[in-house]
Formats: sequence, structure tokens, C-alpha cells
Amino acid sequence: MHFRPYGIIPAMVTPLNGDESLDELALRRLVNYLIAGGVHGLFAVGSQGEAYALTTEEKRRVLETVVDEVHGRVPVYAGTGAVTTSETIALTRMAEGVGVDAVSVITPYFISPSQEELYEHYVAVAACTHLPVILYPTQARTHVNLSPDLVARLSRIDNIVGIKDSTGDLTLTTEYIRRTEPGFSVLMGRDTLIYAALASGASGSIAATANVAPSLVVEIYEAFSAGDVERARQAQFRLAPLRLAFEMGTFPVVIKEALALIGVCSARAKAPVGPLPEARRQELRRILLEMGILQEP
Repeated sequence: MHFRPYGIIPAMVTPLNGDESLDELALRRLVNYLIAGGVHGLFAVGSQGEAYALTTEEKRRVLETVVDEVHGRVPVYAGTGAVTTSETIALTRMAEGVGVDAVSVITPYFISPSQEELYEHYVAVAACTHLPVILYPTQARTHVNLSPDLVARLSRIDNIVGIKDSTGDLTLTTEYIRRTEPGFSVLMGRDTLIYAALASGASGSIAATANVAPSLVVEIYEAFSAGDVERARQAQFRLAPLRLAFEMGTFPVVIKEALALIGVCSARAKAPVGPLPEARRQELRRILLEMGILQEP
């Protein structure tokens, strides 16, 4: 398969109204804000998009809206992972029917499958679709990881084209790069390590902070690709305070609060996740001002 994920792909939030229904207008506004920022693709209904809290119909509506608004300008990636293989296959087929360009499949969560069970899971998902498939381990949230041995095996399957590594373990990231087939894309999922991953041979990043600061995250990739490693390193340093601010609230509300501050969408998340306390919102506002993302009125 010739599809190769690369560049900066924002892990999009799902904008919500006050009653937790999809805010379609804000979602379309977010799509255009991100594309204007120079991103190389869009990743909808992943963990940052609260996929764990959305119904199948809500996921369908998000994907239909994103595909429609993008209108072929950049590839659209859809999160289709679930606890069971059967549900993952159903979501993957739904996403393919909507017209996305690729799917990202998080490891099953709550349960703890063995590496062989994970192999069979991903083989079954890849076999159910013509779409490119991206593996997605995020051990901090699922307590399940993909070993370099397993990823090397899976990289030999034609339509398994890459992996988003959100572990934050750069040794593991480099092992994925070293051990996998030529043309297999390793995408950094920890926003503070984009520069380091690119220096190790990664193809790009699926980045939550790119919702808020798309042009800055793109600068890391574009500067590095152009050989200006010092500019890439400085852009990475400028991004760090936003990623470190994730600890200020319950995932994924910090990025939504930042987007609310810059006027893209509301800060509403699916309950029980609540808003930031006012003191922390003001601290987040200060960070955005210092980064130049938000301007003083």
C-alpha cells in the first residue's frame, strides 16, 4: 500500500454544545482553523476527541462533518478502536463507508490482551477494510502496550502502514523505527517529544496541542524537514508549556479550555469531566498569552 502518514496531524477535539450534543458549526470552524495552520492531516474521534464517550451515531456524524468540510484538502484519519474486535471492525467499516482516508486503532482497553491476542486483533481489523490502518498504543490509558517484536510483525501486513506511539518512551519509539518495514510510519504521540522523534527517524506526529497551536507544531516538522534543526528545536521548546499544562485538568478539558479562550469552540466536555477552576483557567490564559496564541484585548 502506497499511503504513508506523515507530518503534523492534530488529534482533534469534538466540539460540544452545552447539552453535550455535537456542535457541528464549531467542528467545521475547527477544521478550517487547523488547515489554515498548515497541518498535513486531521485525526477525528480519537481519545482527544472523546471517542470513549461518543455513541456510534455521534462518531458517524463527526466523521461525516469532517470529511465534508475537509473536501479532500488533507487526509482524514478516524479513530475506530474499541474493546472488542467485533466492535472495532464495525466502526472501521462505518468509517470506510463515510469516506475517511485511514483509520487509527487504539489497543483494547479495560482488558489486557496478550501480544498474540493483539496480533490476531489487528490482523482481523486490517483484513476487514481496504483502508490504511495505524496502530495506536497509549499505555498510560489502556495499560496495554505493543512490543517492538509485535509491531515488526504487524508492519509486514500490507495495509498496516504506521503506528502512533503515545507512550512517551523514546527508546521504544526508536525500536519501532529500527525494527519495522521500510515505508512504515512511526508517528509521535507525545507532543513534547516531536523534535526528538523526528531526529530518530519518525515520520511526524499526531498531536493534541496542534488543535490550539497548529502553525507552531507544523513549524517543528517543516523546519526539521528543511534542515533547520535549531529552529525546529526552538519551536519544540515554545510548545512545551502548552503540553505540560495538560496536568491542570481532567483529560481532555485543557485543550478545550484553550480553544474556548481563543474563540474556536466551547470548553464543554462529556460529563463527568468538568471545566477548569477559574484560577487554572487564568493560568492557562497566561500560557497562551506568553506563547503569542492569545492576544490581550
